[in-house]
Amino acid sequence: MLAARDIMTKEVITVSPETLVSDLAKTLAGKNIGGVPVVDADGRLVGIVTQSDLVERVQELKLPPAINILDLHVYLQIPSHLFRKVEKMLGSTVADVMSPKPVTVSPETPVPRIAALMAEQQVHTLPVLEQGKIVGIIGKMDLVRGVAREEK
Repeated sequence: MLAARDIMTKEVITVSPETLVSDLAKTLAGKNIGGVPVVDADGRLVGIVTQSDLVERVQELKLPPAINILDLHVYLQIPSHLFRKVEKMLGSTVADVMSPKPVTVSPETPVPRIAALMAEQQVHTLPVLEQGKIVGIIGKMDLVRGVAREEK
């Protein structure tokens, strides 16, 4: 059975939290990739940023549903979610738009488990960590290539 080490991309492009969103967009478009790990100055994984994070930035802001009673607005959703959306929309650096605490796998993680994680967690880019260091990354296309290779 194939594992993460068999399908991962070993040359991992990373960005720092201080990277400008405009530079991130150029990197994703220029390299035709769906996302990149975010690492601190010591190379430790601190988040992940994907095309989806950038798409969220350009969506229209939707206010949470509210009930208006005598000019008192009672929101039916937690306002902190709205604050995070506004922060992402207005942020200029990767730190403002990234997803902290990304889902990760080890090099030994079997491909079926990787597919399940992507589906369950609704993520499409998984950093591969070995002893706390990034050794690879798996995107949807890596998974598709692995499935194609296995079925030959």
